Amino acid sequence: MVIDGGLPQDAPTPRLVQVTPEMSEILLSRTVVNRRLDWGQVDFLADSIIRGEWQLTHQGIALDGPLDTGCLLDGQHRLNAIIKAGIPVWIYVFEGLPRTAFPVLDTGKRRSGVDTLSSTGEKYLPVLYSTIRHVLLFKNMPDSSWSGNGSRIANGRILAAYNEDSGMYREAVAMGREISRHVFASQTGMAVGYFVTAEAAPAVKADSWIEGLTSGANLEIGDPRLALTKVPHMRVRSAKRRYAMREQVAIYIKSWNAWVQGEKIEKLGFKKTENMPMPVEVKFDR
Repeated sequence: MVIDGGLPQDAPTPRLVQVTPEMSEILLSRTVVNRRLDWGQVDFLADSIIRGEWQLTHQGIALDGPLDTGCLLDGQHRLNAIIKAGIPVWIYVFEGLPRTAFPVLDTGKRRSGVDTLSSTGEKYLPVLYSTIRHVLLFKNMPDSSWSGNGSRIANGRILAAYNEDSGMYREAVAMGREISRHVFASQTGMAVGYFVTAEAAPAVKADSWIEGLTSGANLEIGDPRLALTKVPHMRVRSAKRRYAMREQVAIYIKSWNAWVQGEKIEKLGFKKTENMPMPVEVKFDR
């Protein structure tokens, strides 16, 4: 293995620069070869900047010459995000990258949210990632669509949410996996429902709730738990009307709220035009 073979003659020079919106506009005006702009990615990055979640990494901006005169080869999404956010960020600028390198830029595999959580040692990572993501969507945009570019969440936020409440997320995944065996719903939908209701009502002992859903023993007509187990097509892909994740969570919360409040309900459903129901809050007395 060669430890120090000397730098190649065409090696780019990295500089750490605080790039402002004004500087971004200048650099973008010097774009000569670049990819088609993905405005969804721009919105995603701008949102990260506005939230204060932007992190300095090795990924930056590439120019074919000096910062003052070089043409932009890579970084148009980051620069447009800086402009949209209106906030300067620190970023590495690589000067003197050969234009022949352009075809191989950003061709590596993007790190997924599941990859981000792999270091936690948790089981069932796809369900865990999906649960955390949808809990964050519930908390931040309950009445908006949970699909498309507007619903993307940075991996850093996923990991931060896990670290803040790892035990509860672990419990929610376990409960979601168990409940979904008895209810026509996805593991994620039931895990998210369990998480947000348990968080809102920590004083409620949910043992009988879970037992009713999983065993169905001695449940009378009108019991919200029975109604939840009878909701059709929450996870059947071939069904004509399959409930999306947001709808599954809403139906779970409707059933839970009725059970906590002692109400009778025989049929559950949710329309896309409805607002997301909020879980009943039952706190401990101080």
